[in-house]
Amino acid sequence: MLNSKKTNILLAMAGAAALMASSPVLAQAPAEPTPAASTAAPAATPADPATVNEAVGGGHHGGGITPISMFMEATVVVKVVMAGLLLASILSWTLLLIKLFEFGSLNRKTDTFLENFRGARTIADMRAVATQEEFDGNPLADMAAAATEEIELSRQSGLSVTGDHLDSALGRAQAAVAAVQSGLAKRLSGGQQFLASVGSIGPFVGLFGTVYGIMNSFIGIAESNTTNLAVVAPGIAEALLATGIGLFAAIPAVVFYNYFNTRIAGYGTRADGFAAELLNGISRQLDKGA
Repeated sequence: MLNSKKTNILLAMAGAAALMASSPVLAQAPAEPTPAASTAAPAATPADPATVNEAVGGGHHGGGITPISMFMEATVVVKVVMAGLLLASILSWTLLLIKLFEFGSLNRKTDTFLENFRGARTIADMRAVATQEEFDGNPLADMAAAATEEIELSRQSGLSVTGDHLDSALGRAQAAVAAVQSGLAKRLSGGQQFLASVGSIGPFVGLFGTVYGIMNSFIGIAESNTTNLAVVAPGIAEALLATGIGLFAAIPAVVFYNYFNTRIAGYGTRADGFAAELLNGISRQLDKGA
């Protein structure tokens, strides 16, 4: 009985071993991963900002962009343009101060002269007032001096300045006044041509500097092979500064030119009125025989 049980156990173990030997392999070792071939193109190396700045004509660093730094880093041509426009602006403001002082002094002296002139009772008194050293160079005083001197010269020449010869005497006095008036506009318009020139060509000179600067910046962009705005912006800003300075010089010059044109025209009108007053006074004195 015991032998029969041992025999059955041995048969069962032999059957199990035979079954396991005849079954397929269910598990396999995992294959080692094969490294994939890299097919991506190498990334482009960004351009060196310092190299790009040098190519576009700038050299700005982390200190920020200011008008002074833009001027210092601009190309030679743009620097010359900006310096010339700044000089023109300084001269325009200087001319403004000079002419304001000139017109202020002129009007004060003219008011004093008219007050004294209108108190004259004879042609000799008129001439005495007009030739005072205090009124030397005043246009209205020069007009009065020229007219009264012509009457005096006619008298010294033995010519009659009254009666039938009154009109001819007044004609000569009027011609003397007109000669002084003809140079009045030229005397008062000193510096106007400069203001007109700065006002008319200042923006175009600044635009020339801008065009040159931007052209130089784009050449630098092409050479550096980058379109990074942060890198190329300083060179473009330098170029645009030239136009800004051109407008800064031109706008005040135009304003000053128009302002002084108005002052000159106003004084011219005042001189015309005085010329009529002067000739009327001379005619009245000649009719009285003075």
